[in-house]
Amino acid sequence: MRIGFIGLGIMGSPMAANLLKAGHVVTGYDVSPQRVDQLAELGGKGVASAVEAVAGAEIVITMLPDSPQVEEVAPLVIEYGRPKLLYVDMSTIKPETSRWVARKAAEAGVRTLDAPVSGGERGAIDATLSIMVGGAAEDVEAAGPVLRTLGTTVVHVGPAGAGQTVKAANQLVVGGIYGLVSEAIVLLEASGVDPGAGLDVLAGGLAGSRILELKRHTMVKREFNPGFRIDLHHKDMGIAVAAAREAGVSLPLTGQVAQLVAAARAQGHGSLDHSALLKVIERLNA
Repeated sequence: MRIGFIGLGIMGSPMAANLLKAGHVVTGYDVSPQRVDQLAELGGKGVASAVEAVAGAEIVITMLPDSPQVEEVAPLVIEYGRPKLLYVDMSTIKPETSRWVARKAAEAGVRTLDAPVSGGERGAIDATLSIMVGGAAEDVEAAGPVLRTLGTTVVHVGPAGAGQTVKAANQLVVGGIYGLVSEAIVLLEASGVDPGAGLDVLAGGLAGSRILELKRHTMVKREFNPGFRIDLHHKDMGIAVAAAREAGVSLPLTGQVAQLVAAARAQGHGSLDHSALLKVIERLNA
């Protein structure tokens, strides 16, 4: 298929690369010319604007940092897209923004899906992302072959905006687990127990998780090279807290995790991996 891809960052670049490997024709744009050049080196077509990426595309995918960027790019996709274009926004943004995009697109005859992902940079590279999709069932089916190129778990979770609500739930769970793993490391070390051995046991039992599987060794070594930055998780926790307010529910643990992530950012760790939440828990115990 002819795919326009806008947003070639840590997640978008490997996702676009996997689409190329699957035989799709990918035209890509990013604010960084270097990233555009990297796509061209892989066999894609790099262009100098979002409008050029949209031109002639059957599907347009956006993978952008936050709601303001989507609000800026979505009208261009809608205005310059071909009739019956399928626009799949895979950014993590506010559910209300996804619903706004869907309304605007419907007025112009453009089909939309909100399809945020979980799995981090490793999942994007390995094409093992978990993709939560909001929108019409027939549009999810149409996008299925492309989405299954990018992830191993693709689930239609409801109407427009539902994908973003599920992603908010995902991020509050991920943040909470990072916080608890951080506390476990601090407890083990303070008690004179080898944290590596301790976490190996936890990973094999009921406490096991994907985070323990992928991150326990780097956390113990204090290696926080970003797969998903604290800055982005801070943004996502804000979305989760706002979604809870909109739904009229109380999520006390989510509020606590949001404050810990905010503290990590305030302490200057925004560019580090979100497993750097450990640095906040350590500071509390210094």
